[in-house]
Amino acid sequence: MTTYEGAASGDGRTVCILVSRFNSRVTERLLAGAARTTLECGVTEENLDIVYVPGAWELPLAARRAAARGYAAIVALGCVIRGETAHFDHVSRAATDGLARVQLDSGVPVGLGVLTPDTLEQALARAGGELGNAGSEAARAALRMVDLHGQPGS
Repeated sequence: MTTYEGAASGDGRTVCILVSRFNSRVTERLLAGAARTTLECGVTEENLDIVYVPGAWELPLAARRAAARGYAAIVALGCVIRGETAHFDHVSRAATDGLARVQLDSGVPVGLGVLTPDTLEQALARAGGELGNAGSEAARAALRMVDLHGQPGS
């Protein structure tokens, strides 16, 4: 039996990190984690681009454009906090479904770092707090998928 698993290696790879400006108290922490991890994994500063978008709703379009520009991996960072209206459901679903579609249509791995918590406290816990940093996790996942795609049989 042969097993395949991608390494979180960024050597020679280009990465685009997309960051939602909405809920920036959270997304800037996600960005710090994603950028740190990407660089630690071997992506050079010259091969790392950071693109800001207004909110999570805009992430799929920005990801589609990034994929078309030839990045090896994309990391999408956002935070949609549940409110008292259905807006949360529409935006969070559109963002995640849109990012999945970009990944499937383009073949470019998209690390999903879009938080959908009930409260700001929950978001901060996943953005460098006691539950880790989802931005870092998304960056590592995207790099692992790029590496996995380069292996025979994957």
